[in-house]
Amino acid sequence: MKSASFIFDRRLYGLLQEEGRTKFTIRELRDAYAKSLEGMNFRIADVRRYVYEQIRRLLRMGWVVLDKDRRVRGQVYHLQPIPAHLQLELIDNGFESSLKTIEVPEQEPSATELQALPIKSSANTDQQLETLHKEIRLDFLSSMGEAERYKLLLDEMPHLRDKVEGDYLEARDRSSRLHGHLRAIERTLKTLATTQ
Repeated sequence: MKSASFIFDRRLYGLLQEEGRTKFTIRELRDAYAKSLEGMNFRIADVRRYVYEQIRRLLRMGWVVLDKDRRVRGQVYHLQPIPAHLQLELIDNGFESSLKTIEVPEQEPSATELQALPIKSSANTDQQLETLHKEIRLDFLSSMGEAERYKLLLDEMPHLRDKVEGDYLEARDRSSRLHGHLRAIERTLKTLATTQ
């Protein structure tokens, strides 16, 4: 397989290399990451979002896998050996850089001011939405493929129904949710295109 350059946060990499961190939850990793940001002004929700996005990237690369027990909250992840095809490139201040892409107004506008504000679309917003669209589309196609394969397995090997049906239903539900996310992003992009 061709080697791919993989840019990753140095702080997060350090945390994942700590002894005993072969299995973790997003919350545990978020709390450890937030602790490493001492002296910095940040919102814990931003840290959670950032850590979650990084773990999703690791899942796609096969560096991290989900625990066989799937949970809505407190999902456990397992760290795997770094994939041989990945060429790791560690960067500093990954979290800080991710915050720069989010513009925060100095003062929150009131509800009446919000109604009067025209929808403004910046190239940055479009770019963020396009990136999100690509990521969700990849997740959606992957999930749809997983559901299709489970369905084929169930059709071809009915004796596996008791063992596999739960995974099939979960993959199908996940692809339905992702399809909804995809449609929302596509509609938002269309709306922005017509208001520019």
